[in-house]
Amino acid sequence: MAKVENFEPQVNLNPAIAPILYTDMIFMNINEDGVTLDICQKMGATNQFNVITRIGMSREHAQKLTKQLSDMLALTTAHSQTGKKN
Repeated sequence: MAKVENFEPQVNLNPAIAPILYTDMIFMNINEDGVTLDICQKMGATNQFNVITRIGMSREHAQKLTKQLSDMLALTTAHSQTGKKN
């Protein structure tokens, strides 16, 4: 298969079936095989958390995610300090 230059992914999102889930806590399990993230919400005024979704990925994918998230947070922090919109 030939490599596609300037690949722009097309993402289809239906908010009715893919809502934004807020997280209060993320538990991470990392080993030589990969990374699992348990995304949790706090259950009221207790010390209990409900796992609302689980995400698994390779260690390489987790490293790319970490770099991209760090870059985007730095960019949006710089924009908020200068008053520019994202």
